Amino acid sequence: MPALTGDEANATAEGQPVQIQPSEAENNPDPTVSGAGAPPALGSTNFVTPGVTPAPNTGTFVGQKVAVLRGELSALQERLQLRNQQLQQIRTTTTANSQAYHGTVAAINTRLQVGTTPGNPVLINQWNQAQLQLERIAGDISSMNSLANAVASDSSMSAYLLESTRAAYGLSGAIEEDHRQLAILEDETNRTVVLVDRILNELSEDISRQTTYIANERSNLTTLSHSIKNGELLGASLGSRAYLSTAPVASTSPVLGTGTRSFDAGNRQPLVVIRFDRADVPYEQALYTAVNRTLQSRPQSVFDVVAISPMQGGAANVALNQTKATRNAQRVLRSLTDMGLPASRVSLSASSSNQAASNEVHIYVR
Repeated sequence: MPALTGDEANATAEGQPVQIQPSEAENNPDPTVSGAGAPPALGSTNFVTPGVTPAPNTGTFVGQKVAVLRGELSALQERLQLRNQQLQQIRTTTTANSQAYHGTVAAINTRLQVGTTPGNPVLINQWNQAQLQLERIAGDISSMNSLANAVASDSSMSAYLLESTRAAYGLSGAIEEDHRQLAILEDETNRTVVLVDRILNELSEDISRQTTYIANERSNLTTLSHSIKNGELLGASLGSRAYLSTAPVASTSPVLGTGTRSFDAGNRQPLVVIRFDRADVPYEQALYTAVNRTLQSRPQSVFDVVAISPMQGGAANVALNQTKATRNAQRVLRSLTDMGLPASRVSLSASSSNQAASNEVHIYVR
């Protein structure tokens, strides 16, 4: 049970501070914000249209119908070639933007890992640059969505052409050459339909992966901003682990105002105890490490942040201690959310203790 306190000289044997080993992020010689260290892979298929076989017009009504369908299929395939060029360009742009973003983030993390001053303006400028680069990647996702809508329209057209080609077999007045050309046209239309479906599937997968990636990186940037403010590297956003599995929503939402709900710990042991016995207690790195390790083993975990006030002195002192303990708990809650832990995973409570010598904040796992 890590106990974080600012008074090491007076620590009792029971409340002796526990040395927490460096996290994986701290030991990483080439840190990045992303837990995977790289953006998700994009599709690599270069889509080539099957082409349209030319054929002479037989002069029949069905032959004229085949010529019209052949021209529409040719126009559709030309559009698909243009879509493919747009897709390859978007992928190239997205890859370049992702590499630039991760290069900037790696530079920030390297500077934080070797140590720097809180609120370093150089790192703040780099963080602003990383945010702009991430927004460019988000813009690439918008381009993918627009392209997917255009391909979806082409999909409807290809389905219509295939249906029209098959329906042409039933027209009267056809000769054998018309049916031979229809068979070739049907095969080429079928291949075009399959091609359109593959483009849509690959685009859908790219959009899904990139959207999740952007959401995680925005959470990581928030945590990175908190690290820059403190001048020390915490690690990747806790949300990167918290979102890996579905977790129950906290029964009580965090309270940011003056009121909190009462809490009964029962026989539960706290994950972390933070003793606020001085103005600035350096609890954030140890808190991040403890919560991060918990999410590694139990990604579905929910956390209770409990303000513990001592029952000492008169009624005025007790009320004052309760107010201070609540403010400390709200500070810890803000730290957790800045680290990327979803608000639905945290609840804020209050309690009193005759054994507490100073205001404390306990974090419980459930």
